[in-house]
Amino acid sequence: MHSHPRGQLVYAARGVLSVHTERGTSIVPANRVAWIPAGFTHYHRAHSQTDMRILFLPASLARLAPDRPAVFLVSGLAREVLLTLTGPGNYDPAARNHDRAALARLRRVLVDELHEAREQPLQLPEPHDDRLQAVAQMLYQQPAGNTSLAELGQTIGASARTLSRLFHNELGMTFYQWRTQLRIFHALRLLADGHDTTHVAHACGWANPSSFIAAFASTIGTTPGRYRTSHQHRPEPRVSRPGDR
Repeated sequence: MHSHPRGQLVYAARGVLSVHTERGTSIVPANRVAWIPAGFTHYHRAHSQTDMRILFLPASLARLAPDRPAVFLVSGLAREVLLTLTGPGNYDPAARNHDRAALARLRRVLVDELHEAREQPLQLPEPHDDRLQAVAQMLYQQPAGNTSLAELGQTIGASARTLSRLFHNELGMTFYQWRTQLRIFHALRLLADGHDTTHVAHACGWANPSSFIAAFASTIGTTPGRYRTSHQHRPEPRVSRPGDR
């Protein structure tokens, strides 16, 4: 866990990121970008072969962004600007491909694009109650499992009614909504690794590919097949191995 004196944008040009703050986990596939304001404690995790891009914003532009962590849908223009601003040549002052004025203009274009973009968080709230943590751990280990909430409760010594209330009060969603979010997260990682839709559907607990495609498209905004294809053509100048940042 760490924080920065400047706000930052975190983007996966390829792969899948998760951004962890005290508010929970935000899942950041390649069609979204995460914003973390200055001073917010966080860490990043790269899943699969991930090309992670980080862009710090000056205070004059950061004030135009939300004062809390947020996840935005990335337009085609915003994506190209992000890739340009985080290209290898822009990290070495002696070898920059663009002058300072041009980079400043691009940053302003990017912030304007994000200002117009819709927030589209894919949240996986982290439980704090010991009983919910136990349930979450079992689901993390077996995302394809179809064990009912009552059966999970029997394993940890809590009733389904108690667990259902805890999910609602602490995480703001039902057990089934939380499990679906977890499964979508797992699916993003498998798709980024190149697995086909049918394999991913069964590996993530869906009875058939069509129901998986519907749930995935509703959450991510594109089909699993298109998402997987888009990863096959992502730029790969810098690859981060799975791990924490």
